[in-house]
Amino acid sequence: MMIKKLIEKIEGEAELDFIFNNNKIEDVKINFGFSRGIEKILEGKEPFDALVITPRVCGICNHAHLLATVRALEDGYRNAGIKVDLSNKAIDIREFTLACELIQNHVKWFYLTMLPQLEKMLEIENQENHALKASYLSSTITKALAIFAGQWPHSGYAVVGGVTCDPTYVDMLQAEGLIDESIKFFEQIVSGVTIKELLAMSSVTQLQDIGGDFGKLLYLLGSSGMAEIGKSHDRFIVFGECLCFKIGKSIPTQVSTINPKYVKESEQENTLAKAVHYKGRQFEVGSLARGMIAKEPIIKALHKRYKDSLLTRVFARIYEIGLLLDYSKILLNRLDLSQPSCCVERSMNIENFEGIGVVEAARGSLIHKISVKNSKIKNYEIITPTQWNLSHGDDVEKGIAIKAMVGSKSIKEATYIFRAFDVCSVCTTQ
Repeated sequence: MMIKKLIEKIEGEAELDFIFNNNKIEDVKINFGFSRGIEKILEGKEPFDALVITPRVCGICNHAHLLATVRALEDGYRNAGIKVDLSNKAIDIREFTLACELIQNHVKWFYLTMLPQLEKMLEIENQENHALKASYLSSTITKALAIFAGQWPHSGYAVVGGVTCDPTYVDMLQAEGLIDESIKFFEQIVSGVTIKELLAMSSVTQLQDIGGDFGKLLYLLGSSGMAEIGKSHDRFIVFGECLCFKIGKSIPTQVSTINPKYVKESEQENTLAKAVHYKGRQFEVGSLARGMIAKEPIIKALHKRYKDSLLTRVFARIYEIGLLLDYSKILLNRLDLSQPSCCVERSMNIENFEGIGVVEAARGSLIHKISVKNSKIKNYEIITPTQWNLSHGDDVEKGIAIKAMVGSKSIKEATYIFRAFDVCSVCTTQ
């Protein structure tokens, strides 16, 4: 029996075709029906036009797209023999703004999707204003981002060779105040423990110390019997050379090196989304992958107990908020305002080059590839995190999210697992 379900409460929308057998989901097809053709729009444009166009791919991860583009351009210039150096100041500012974007992404996913959807599914009455909490923390952290980026969304402050902003000491104080405010909210409302205590956790038994809304979500997952559902291939990959993350792949716990040249896209039937794989295999990207590759003690402990389950996946992303808030403080404390914001050569007009830019976006690894011929963009590829997690798979193995949904007893349960991957059809069908 097949049942079609239109899934909303995601970025964009998706249609899921559920195939049932013996009252359990046997297979799922994920269909994205709309495309804006950003890759085609870029063809024939000036290379630097991509810095303005690609942030419009998504209103949630626009900053990640900007940084992936500027990294691709810088890589292309270096491949063409042009020296492109970045000051530590420029690197730290880019890192800080990206961290802020990831934090606000994670917060919205938690408060606007995962917690209220779980309460709805379990028929729990709650008078808490989750949207207000999401708005408070996400707007606070975005104000810190905008001090350096000028605006959000669709900022364009990152350029080849650095950044266009030149922050003052007053700007630094304002940013620190906003980060401190965000940390206070996270500790008192979200987690119920200090960030230091959260990051020091290394045992599953310590989860009982977590309070706040984070603790509530963990309790509901455990008490409803949903903690161990949603297991997939237990295979992870991280490409982004940014933030406090490490590059590599894990199968399932053995971490090894990777090379972006082995990343391949492929067309899929009945959907406008392309699949993506690494050496022909399916890999999960995102916060759980980053935690596993970096060998975060509490993520490893949870994985040992629950594997790549719904609980482990959800925990990893909320845990990452604390990790990134802590890292943001470190970045601000070491930022050297005396260094130049941008270091570029006067003559940088290269007619032909190819480059790759990789960034860890909220949902996982984001890859941009640019090919320029006669000073015009010949080809532009954008490989998004959702492509990794929501591939249909092949005859050998199912895609990551599909594998996680197979075996579910109901559509409600399956779609909740689906939303745990924070689907973005807008980015995926660009």
